[in-house]
Amino acid sequence: MNWFKKKTYPDFWNQYITHFKSKQTKDLDTIRFVVFDTETTGLDIKKDRILSIGTIAVFDSVIKVSDSFECYVKQELFNSETVKIHGLLKEGINIKLNEQEAVIQFLEHIENAVLVAHHAAFDVAMINQALKRLDLPKLKNKVLDTGHLFNKTKLDTTKVHFSLDHLSERFNIPQHDRHTASGDAYITAVLFVKLISVLKKRNTRLTLDDLLRSNNRIGLL
Repeated sequence: MNWFKKKTYPDFWNQYITHFKSKQTKDLDTIRFVVFDTETTGLDIKKDRILSIGTIAVFDSVIKVSDSFECYVKQELFNSETVKIHGLLKEGINIKLNEQEAVIQFLEHIENAVLVAHHAAFDVAMINQALKRLDLPKLKNKVLDTGHLFNKTKLDTTKVHFSLDHLSERFNIPQHDRHTASGDAYITAVLFVKLISVLKKRNTRLTLDDLLRSNNRIGLL
């Protein structure tokens, strides 16, 4: 019947999903993790927009500076209050992409990597909203939250949520370029490596399933 047509997607999305056809390894030493962060115009997932995306890969507990990505996004919205945090002006000197091109480049970079972020639900939701505006499905990548990983260490059970600043101080991680997407991605990557080290000391057979367990697929909003 003419009223029923199979939904088609653009080539860049089809290329992205091909990376998920093969079963992913669960061995932490052979998984490509991509730690990422977004800077945004605010905290309203539906109304606010992404200003910049920064990533850095981790493989076999080594931070791969050469395997990183950074982009700035043209601002449809402008919130002068958030400039105090991220320092990104509406115009500025940085070369900026439109949202679609930023999403395309982000997908090309991450492929089927396991994504890592601090308070991952927000960053993933912002990416998913950008995908929704392009009439595309949500991210397919598995997601880890360094806040949840810290809770798994049971080093501090006084509360559930810990800020990146708090954990950076606890693990003696310098806060260079804090509140930039690339800077926060790097800080989070260092934190991630340290947390994995702590968890491996307690479980020498630690796998991806162990890290994902009880996370309730956090971040895939």
